[in-house]
Amino acid sequence: MALSRLDSLYMAVVSDHSKSPHHHGVIEGVEALQLNNPTCGDVIALSVKFDGDVIEDIAFAGDGCTISTASSSMMTDVVIGKTTKEALALANLFSEMVQGQQNPDYEKLGEAEFMAGVSKFPQRVKCATLAWNALKKSIQRHEEETA
Repeated sequence: MALSRLDSLYMAVVSDHSKSPHHHGVIEGVEALQLNNPTCGDVIALSVKFDGDVIEDIAFAGDGCTISTASSSMMTDVVIGKTTKEALALANLFSEMVQGQQNPDYEKLGEAEFMAGVSKFPQRVKCATLAWNALKKSIQRHEEETA
């Protein structure tokens, strides 16, 4: 069965982000928040550097599958420079998308919009949302510390 052009593009973008993830590593002087997916063993350590309520820098480390790594990479690209409110809105939008909901705002997710196909594989949704959930928890921790 031949792949459609969109499926081929999806596979290429996901593969690229997985093999050469953006913002992979740690940020010196920033405490990383660690989350894991006990279902498959994916682990992420997310470091977020804030300037007030803006995400100044972000990096991730850990071990994850192709979907988890690619999603983490795409997430870092789209949220850097965003306010915490904007980043949370994007995280919620991403969660809706990978659960199969429809919304014209998915284009705001940048290349992360390619992850929409994960909705066809419910067992992979946790892989795709791991970094986004770590982002939500990092923002929550930041807001609690600065309140």
